[in-house]
Amino acid sequence: MNAAPKALLEVRGLKRYFDVSPSAFERLLQGTPRLWVKALDGVSFAIERGETFSLVGESGCGKSTAARCIVGLYPPSAGAIVFDGTDLASLGSRRTQAPVQRRMQMIFQDPYASLDPRWRVRRIVAEPLVTHGLLSDRAALRERVSELLEQVGLAPADGDKYPHEFSGGQRQRISIARALAGRPEFLVCDEPTSALDVSVQAQILNLMKDLQRQFGLTYLFISHNLAVIYQISDRVGVMYLGRLVEVATADRLFQQPRHPYTRLLLDTIPRLDSANGALGERAPVAGEVPNPIDPPPGCAFHPRCPFANERCRRERPELIEADGALVACHAVAERRLPPEPRAAGRERQMASTRPATR
Repeated sequence: MNAAPKALLEVRGLKRYFDVSPSAFERLLQGTPRLWVKALDGVSFAIERGETFSLVGESGCGKSTAARCIVGLYPPSAGAIVFDGTDLASLGSRRTQAPVQRRMQMIFQDPYASLDPRWRVRRIVAEPLVTHGLLSDRAALRERVSELLEQVGLAPADGDKYPHEFSGGQRQRISIARALAGRPEFLVCDEPTSALDVSVQAQILNLMKDLQRQFGLTYLFISHNLAVIYQISDRVGVMYLGRLVEVATADRLFQQPRHPYTRLLLDTIPRLDSANGALGERAPVAGEVPNPIDPPPGCAFHPRCPFANERCRRERPELIEADGALVACHAVAERRLPPEPRAAGRERQMASTRPATR
């Protein structure tokens, strides 16, 4: 019997705290302790080779912090990040980190800010090749950059232009070409379509799916746009105040959401009115996200949850398996959560709002 394949990436109990305290002098005068924002408070998930795992949630839930920890921009406060069997914390020097860093790259949210305006596109795309010592011959570099630009739907001649000469969608294609330069296996995509209009979003999503099929890429995709998440994802993790509250396949999550927070998020999707086919009102997510410096005890979602009881206010739930998903909710564990009333029409809702991808 063959052993199950290892996940390409495993995140285990990841924590990242930010010190937002006043100065030591002010704390001494006021007699106050240090203040910490728990951006990530024990997040665990695994991503299999070739799949797209997405993180979704409201602003400030910790999605981008998780991405930056994984690629090494933030050091974790606790926990482990294991890439292809290697614990990244064990790679102490830049020399030992370089081979792993080459295998994972990041595509950033803003294509206007992530490209150096003083560099020509050819130099921008070639930068990873030069940094990692993959190519040094100028003719070989030029040929490789031309190949990368063609792979993302641009012309080799575009390498002689500056970023300001391109549209937002074209700039994101340049960012993707740069990320692919070192032939990585794993791409972290932090809101890569949020700065683009809907028609351009569809083009970029189609490009990313084509590249995934062509090169066997694995994606961690981060977005607050549920229609984009539905289109691109194999599995989805829903985050709330630094923790995962639900993990499921994309189809199951959108058709049969289990956690009350997931249901509230999905209620923000415009609904087709059954009488005339018009888009209905967007239902706002009830309440506000608590202060991450002083989160509520027990389940962090209980102040906004219509199904919370005394146990929810006292005891923090852990992820448990429920109907093919992982859910951190006492109401689900105790089977006191009513069925999702809008599950039957969810796919029709998504079809009306998602980018028109292939």
